[in-house]
Amino acid sequence: MFMLYVTLVLLVVICILYLFSIRTFNYWKNKNVAGPKPVPLFGNIAQTAFREKYMGEDIKEIYEQFPNEKIVGFYRMTSPALLIRDLDIVKAIMIKDFDLFIDRGMEFGKDGLGVNMFHADGETWKVLRSTFSPIFSTGKLKNITYLISEYADKHVHYIEQLHSEPPEMKVVPLTRNYTIATVMATAFGLDLDINDNVYKKLADIDKLMFSTNFVLELDMLFPGLIKTLETYVLPKKIQIFFEDLVSTVIKQRNGEPTDRNDFMDLILAMRKEGEISKTRGDNTISLTITNNLIAAQAFFFYFGGYETSGTTTAFLLYELSVNPDVQSKVIAEIDEMLEKMNGKVTYDSLMGMSYLGRVFDETLRMHPVVESFAVQRNALREYKIPDTDVTIPKGMLVCVSPSGIHYDEKYYPNPYVFDPDRFLPENANNRHSCAYLAFGVGPRNCVGQRLGKLQVLMYVVKLLSKFRLEPSDNTPSSAKNMKYNARRLLRGPPEDLSLRFVNRN
Repeated sequence: MFMLYVTLVLLVVICILYLFSIRTFNYWKNKNVAGPKPVPLFGNIAQTAFREKYMGEDIKEIYEQFPNEKIVGFYRMTSPALLIRDLDIVKAIMIKDFDLFIDRGMEFGKDGLGVNMFHADGETWKVLRSTFSPIFSTGKLKNITYLISEYADKHVHYIEQLHSEPPEMKVVPLTRNYTIATVMATAFGLDLDINDNVYKKLADIDKLMFSTNFVLELDMLFPGLIKTLETYVLPKKIQIFFEDLVSTVIKQRNGEPTDRNDFMDLILAMRKEGEISKTRGDNTISLTITNNLIAAQAFFFYFGGYETSGTTTAFLLYELSVNPDVQSKVIAEIDEMLEKMNGKVTYDSLMGMSYLGRVFDETLRMHPVVESFAVQRNALREYKIPDTDVTIPKGMLVCVSPSGIHYDEKYYPNPYVFDPDRFLPENANNRHSCAYLAFGVGPRNCVGQRLGKLQVLMYVVKLLSKFRLEPSDNTPSSAKNMKYNARRLLRGPPEDLSLRFVNRN
C-alpha cells in the first residue's frame, strides 16, 4: 500500500511539473503568430540549454524556418519572446521607438557589477553612456594607438621566438592574451608581459565571466529571478577582482588624474565631482560615484574590450587562412601602407586601409560575436508591432538574429562565401540600414566599436607583416563547418582552433 501511495505522489508531481512546463505554450497560438513548436520546459532552446549549440545558432534556425514571416513567436524555456525578421520593424523598435525599448531586459540589480553600461536599465544607461562615450572618441583613440602598436609588436615577437620552423598555434588564447594586454594598458595603465603569471589569474576570471551557467535558464523559467541571483551570475570573486584592480590603479596615481587621459583618469576626475548626471528637458538623472559604480564600469571596459576584440581577431585570422586570395590582397595592402609610412602604424593609416576594413566587416558578418544579448530589448509598455495586428505586453522580450539576417540570401547572396567586396560603398549603401548588426543598431549600439576595430586591425597588420597564415589539420574548411563554442556567453570558435604561422622571410 505504501508503494502505491508513493507512486501516486510521484505521478501527481510529474503531472504538476509537466503542466508547469507547458503553461505558456499557447501564448503565440492564441495571438495567431507563427512559430516553431516548443518542447516541454525547454521551449525552443533545448540545444542551447544542454550546451549542444551556441544560443545565437538556435535563434538563427528559428529565423530560417519562417522565411515569409515578419515576426516569429518562440519560447526561451517557458518565457514567450518575439523574434523580429522584418528590417523595417527592427528599425522601428531599435531606432524610431527606441525610448520604449531602451532596456536590454538583462538588468542584474544596482548593488554590484550589474550597474555597468551594457546591463544597466535605460535611465542609468543614459547617464553612463553620455559620461563614458568620450573615452572612445577618435582623438582619444589616436592618443593610445602607440600603446596598442607596442603590444602587438610584443606578441608578434613572441611568436617569432617560439620556433624556427613554421609553428602551429592555438589562435584563440593567443589573440585573447593580446587584447587582455591592450585593455590593461589603455584602460588601467598596467603593463603586462606575455609571460607574466598574472595571465593565469586572468584566465580564472575569464572562466567565471564568460563560461555559461544555468542562471540565465532559470531566469527564463522565472522572469526577474536574475536580479535576486546577481551574485551567481557575476560571482563575488569577479567583483573583488575589479574592486582590487581599481583600488590598485587609484593608489598608483595617488587618487589624481594623470596625463594618460584613459579610463581610470576619467574615473578619478568623476570621483572629485562626487556624482555624474544627465539632464533631459526638466528631468535630471544623477548617479553617485561609489566603489560599486567604478568597479562596474571597469568590468564593462574589460568585458567589452577584451573578449569581443580577441575573438574577432581569431575569426579574422581563421578566415584569412582558409581564403588565401583574400590574405594575399591584405598582405599587399599592408606592405604598401608600411612602405608609405616608413614602418610606422598610426590610427589614420590603419583606418585608411579600405580592403582590410572590408575584411573586418565581412568577418563580423559571418561571425557576429555579440549576438543573443546585445540585440534584444524589453518592452517598457504595451506596444503594437508596426504593419501587423500583434500587440505585445509590457515586459515582453523582443529579439533580433544578427546571424539570421547576415546569412539571409535577400541581403547577402551566397552568404557562406567570404567576400569583403560586399562592403564596397556601392554595395553597402544599397542594403537596408539594419541589415548589418555586428555592433547592434540604434542608440544602444556598441560604444567601443572603434576601439575594437583598432585593436583587431593593429594585430593583423603587425602579424601579417611577418607571417602568412595556413590552415592546420583541424582547421574547419569554411564557416559552414565551424562549430562554435557552446559553453561561452559570446560566440567564439573552438578553443583548440589551430593555424600555421609561416614566416614570410
